[in-house]
Amino acid sequence: MVNPGYRHFKGEDWVDPTPPPASLPHVDEIGSTSAPLKSASFHIGSVCKEYNEDFMLCKNESRDPSHCLQEGRKVTRCAISVLDKIEKECLEEFRAHWQCLDAKNQELGKCRGPEKTYNACVFKAFGWTKNIPGAPTNKPQIHERTPLTQ
Repeated sequence: MVNPGYRHFKGEDWVDPTPPPASLPHVDEIGSTSAPLKSASFHIGSVCKEYNEDFMLCKNESRDPSHCLQEGRKVTRCAISVLDKIEKECLEEFRAHWQCLDAKNQELGKCRGPEKTYNACVFKAFGWTKNIPGAPTNKPQIHERTPLTQ
């Protein structure tokens, strides 16, 4: 299926050859597939919350994509720093969780065992918390329940 508005690309990958403005500092790409990003997503979301909110507020100000490049670069840098920290302290647990997600069609519910070990490592190493947006406030978070499948 071709994305609406991009019919002339016929499903091919397209990369804009125009370099970013010289006034913007360089930032590396995250260079990750979806499974590790999904595994780290709640931690990235909580640690990088301020940068994410600034970026979203900026995007609401203007439909011009170049308007928020600086804020977007801050989000990317923050996500890279979170992934680097996780990999330094909890690489085995992180890898076990994202490989489970990769093998189980990215379904979090099928990877609660590795998730529990991974979260325990991250919580111990950094003191971070994991709060799922929209979860009921009068019940424990799903990753804190015992047994995990309730």
